[in-house]
Amino acid sequence: MAEGERQSPPDSSEDTPPATQNFVIPKKEIHTVPDMGKWKRSQAIEKLVALLNTLDRWIDETPPVDQPSRFGNKAYRTWYARLDEEAENLVATVVPPHLAAAVPEVAVYLKESVGNSTRIDYGTGHEAAFAAFLCCLCKIGVLRVDDQIAIVFKVFNRYLEVMRKLQKTYRMEPAGSQGVWGLDDFQFLPFIWGSSQLIDHPYLEPRHFVDEKAVNENHKDYMFLECILFITEMKTGPFAEHSNQLWNISAVPTWSKVNQGLIRMYKAECLEKFPVIQHFKFGSLLPIQPVSLC
Repeated sequence: MAEGERQSPPDSSEDTPPATQNFVIPKKEIHTVPDMGKWKRSQAIEKLVALLNTLDRWIDETPPVDQPSRFGNKAYRTWYARLDEEAENLVATVVPPHLAAAVPEVAVYLKESVGNSTRIDYGTGHEAAFAAFLCCLCKIGVLRVDDQIAIVFKVFNRYLEVMRKLQKTYRMEPAGSQGVWGLDDFQFLPFIWGSSQLIDHPYLEPRHFVDEKAVNENHKDYMFLECILFITEMKTGPFAEHSNQLWNISAVPTWSKVNQGLIRMYKAECLEKFPVIQHFKFGSLLPIQPVSLC
């Protein structure tokens, strides 16, 4: 969180266990090295990755069509129509039967997270919808606190891979892009989480993400560097010209300060911008009621 900002008191209702919660005495579950799989990926995480794998497979089954326009391939609409029809069934594979009533509400955020089928574009508002999708799964208890690292570096990372494939396959337009003055044409959150992953790294500093050799050697392990690699694959010319904001950020001395600055920037450029938030959906899990400050 940015320096000087204070967190509002947490809503105690969010921490209240579900009425159907069955309590047990905690016990050890990690007895051997292979048991680490339980720690790294919960059942819900595995099901979410499987859901995203399905979306990925549908892209392969829906190739681009020949059309005069270079951007916005209309085959995306066919792909999206399939998701629109199957979204609730996909979400039902993740949500247990006793929470089935939540499926229609949660499925809306999944459909909102992959782009707009009319404009054939994708941007940070769609990315925020996927974060909302994950948040809803946390609020109904499908995802737990001990899933938090896997939520970002397994599930969200797989989501990024699928979105990049969508963007490249159907030549999607960036939604609301600020061009050279924006952080990135399509994403924002992976830069926040990716910079937090690099805080206190023994040798990788912010200045290294504009070093092609450093990016090529480390991108598979670090979300931030994977974002940089994708940008360099999609854009031509000097990095300082096509990604000026990131170029300026590379001069910040520490990842901690980069992370703090990106959080402030996300709040200002995404969460507080009408063109982004006007499309956000609200329901019982994510209501629009103002927070009561004590």
